[in-house]
Amino acid sequence: MTASTSSTAFLPLLGELSTPIYIIEERLLRRNLRLIADVAQRADIEVILAFKAFALWKTFPIFREYIHSTTASSLNEVLLAAEEFGRPPHTYSPAYTDGEIDEIARLSSHLTFNSLSQYHRFAEQVKKVNPALSMGLRVNPEYSEVGTLLYNPCAPGTRFGITADKLPDVLPAGVEGFHCHCHCESGSDVLQRTLVHIEEKFGKWLPQLKWLNLGGGHLMTRSDYDVDLLVSLMQGLHQRYPHLHIILEPGSAFAWQTGPLVAQVVDVVEDRGIKTAILNVSFTCHMPDCLEMPYHPAVRGAMCLGDEGREKAAQPTVYRLGGNSCLSGDFMGYWQFNHPLCVGDEVVFEDMIHYTTVKTNMFNGISHPSIAMLTVEGKISLLRRFTYEDYRDRMD
Repeated sequence: MTASTSSTAFLPLLGELSTPIYIIEERLLRRNLRLIADVAQRADIEVILAFKAFALWKTFPIFREYIHSTTASSLNEVLLAAEEFGRPPHTYSPAYTDGEIDEIARLSSHLTFNSLSQYHRFAEQVKKVNPALSMGLRVNPEYSEVGTLLYNPCAPGTRFGITADKLPDVLPAGVEGFHCHCHCESGSDVLQRTLVHIEEKFGKWLPQLKWLNLGGGHLMTRSDYDVDLLVSLMQGLHQRYPHLHIILEPGSAFAWQTGPLVAQVVDVVEDRGIKTAILNVSFTCHMPDCLEMPYHPAVRGAMCLGDEGREKAAQPTVYRLGGNSCLSGDFMGYWQFNHPLCVGDEVVFEDMIHYTTVKTNMFNGISHPSIAMLTVEGKISLLRRFTYEDYRDRMD
């Protein structure tokens, strides 16, 4: 990930707010939202927020100024859309269950099924619950440029979507849309190549549909993303299929580079020439994508040397960063700082709002980062502080 455009203005404003803390900057969030709204208008498409990447509901009043809907993948996310965003979501889940399907259908505007078996099992039932519901199928174009298999929804043996060879020539009654997701923080050039495969595989069914959801992973707010190409691709799609309503549901793009995670050094330990700065945050608890992807996050005021920095570990300002959990692998390295680190020093991890805030956990009962917003007026607004009761209640 590249360096953030976050300001440093919030650091003196933290005052008595304890770190660690995620800080989302309203100015940067609105910058992204304006760009996304402009893309939607120029391309004549609908861009909706995927909760799997961002679900800080206290910011939803800001989102509603720019977008009109969201996408959910579980009953809890459906309820969040209904109760906090105020509008029914587009819903997709790998599998719906008997105990939840009725409420999901009642509260959703669109419902996508992952398989024909799920469709045949629930379609008639959900239409009775919500006659206005628009139903669709997730399809698999068997093409993705996502390099990390953990994040590749089209990898061989995937559990996601229906391949073209499994679809009947005439779609089942009630199917109004296709959902296709095969990107991850990708550029519009990847979408250009992906569309070729989608149309080759599924073009004969597109005239039977009302909508086409091209999923997430469209990182249109990244500085090097070719927005004009995206708009052109969508305009071309409209020309070929003028009857189709086109939907994109990015997650990262909304909160991309909108704020950091601020941590503190609580100890420095050394073994065999490797200095590890132990922090009051955890990679496995608070930044899990760093270990899963994996990637080395940008740290403000430090140069990332990666895992190849081992030969520089003896230098006085080079540190591996370690989390405060009992997991042996809860560390990353190496970074070169501009000064030796001491207990109490702040370590600021850039771009830690998207995905990170929704994937955190309370493993080991480690103090959970608070969540705050730096408003456009330059004030820190505390959105949530976590306590022992939050940890205890998870064990009820």
